[in-house]
Amino acid sequence: MTTLTLITGANKSLGYETARRLLGEGHTVLLGARDAQRGQAAADELGAIFVRLDVTSDASVDAAAAWVRDTYGHLDVLVNNAGILGPLGPLAEMTAADVAVGLETNVLGVARMTRAFAPLLALAENPRIVNVSSGVGSFARNEESGTDEASVPPSIYSVTKAALTMLTYQYARALPGMRVNAADPGYTGTAFNNFSGHQSVEEGTDAIVRLATLAADGPTGTFQSRHGIVPW
Repeated sequence: MTTLTLITGANKSLGYETARRLLGEGHTVLLGARDAQRGQAAADELGAIFVRLDVTSDASVDAAAAWVRDTYGHLDVLVNNAGILGPLGPLAEMTAADVAVGLETNVLGVARMTRAFAPLLALAENPRIVNVSSGVGSFARNEESGTDEASVPPSIYSVTKAALTMLTYQYARALPGMRVNAADPGYTGTAFNNFSGHQSVEEGTDAIVRLATLAADGPTGTFQSRHGIVPW
């Protein structure tokens, strides 16, 4: 039986490359995207199945979960990839509303998806959740001189990714029958950073793909890059 995988924000960049690679692994990929035209075009290019999905909307997430349930009856892998950079500028000048913009997609979006799809994942033989976080949310990496993360100015984005990594750890504790892990793509050249990253998108998806294809006895509650465990 094929592995059924849903990837959010998969019409471009890391999500698109993850979809391409998992299709190559034999997965049936549900390509989630907010924009119907772009999402359908990406799905057609890859041979995936488009699912219209806005992780900031309870109604959209619930409708997508109902469709997956009615169509397939379960889900094997959930890759929570959708994310935004959020408002930019001096952090001390950001309002609470500015912070909320970043949290809405990067953290609350994952919470919506997990609540809606956990019952379908529970029906799978080897359910896996991969949350695409970032090393900029690692305290250790921020404090280590010379790292990519230490050179990033203080930002709401970093705050949201630190929160997402801890949320992942707590979900791993709450869902012991599932492999729940966070992936750090590393500094990857995508439109997200004006293609300034020094890694290719294939390198940036190494950890995501590895965690999405874990065996049933694989690790859970970890934060991993393509090089291995990322320190908290």
